[in-house]
Amino acid sequence: MVINLFQQEETEIEHINYIFCTDEYLLGLNQQYLSHDTLTDIITFHYHQKGDPVHSDVYISWDRVKDNAVNFKTTYRRELHRVIFHGALHLCGYKDKTTKDQKLMRQMEDKYLSMFL
Repeated sequence: MVINLFQQEETEIEHINYIFCTDEYLLGLNQQYLSHDTLTDIITFHYHQKGDPVHSDVYISWDRVKDNAVNFKTTYRRELHRVIFHGALHLCGYKDKTTKDQKLMRQMEDKYLSMFL
């Protein structure tokens, strides 16, 4: 399903590592590499140049996904897929820093959730 997202977005993949971890581990990465002192569900590190095939490490916190599923009143499976798609969309060039970007990101997450779930 993630490969299909990249195909739909016309983005070539070289290599992606998905690393599932705890809140504590991901918080450490967030502090060390991004200077953020907050919990997050996903951090995506890309090692490729724009236009090159995707080469990335994607870290996902099981703990955050579980808590977010409860908070957003959805299933764990759906929330996990949303987070996976979110990271993949970042690797395809989508951003989420502005309100406008966040709205588009959410629309794209919903698009792929409806296609694959």
